[in-house]
Amino acid sequence: MTETSTDTAAGQAAERAPWPAGRYGRRREQRRASRSTVAVLGVLTVLAMTLIGARLYRAYGDGDYTASVTAFEMSDTQVAVTFMIQMPADGTAVCLVRARDKTGHEVGLEEVTVRPGPDPDRTVVTHRLATTGRPVTGEVKGCHPA
Repeated sequence: MTETSTDTAAGQAAERAPWPAGRYGRRREQRRASRSTVAVLGVLTVLAMTLIGARLYRAYGDGDYTASVTAFEMSDTQVAVTFMIQMPADGTAVCLVRARDKTGHEVGLEEVTVRPGPDPDRTVVTHRLATTGRPVTGEVKGCHPA
């Protein structure tokens, strides 16, 4: 009868491993990231999130300039879009007005500069937009400070 010694390091490793010893080669030691690597990755993540947040704020975040279309009238070559814009009393807005055809393709696009009226919370603007095809809708994509 042979006796197997369990005093050796290989024997102890074999007892802990869920697979047969020596079958899959030598097990590698786990590498841990250094503190400086973790710190650099943390700083880069915060920087990236800040840049993304700033870009999204520029695109969607300024709630002082909101517009809603109240009416539009169409002909074969143009659309007259009437919209109401809310803006600060001392502000000037730039609004993107567009027209689309029945397939959804853009047939007209123009930036319109809007100055506040007597009531800046309800400044009403009508803009005629020339189109390259027959429009079926006129819309305001958004407004931002000039």
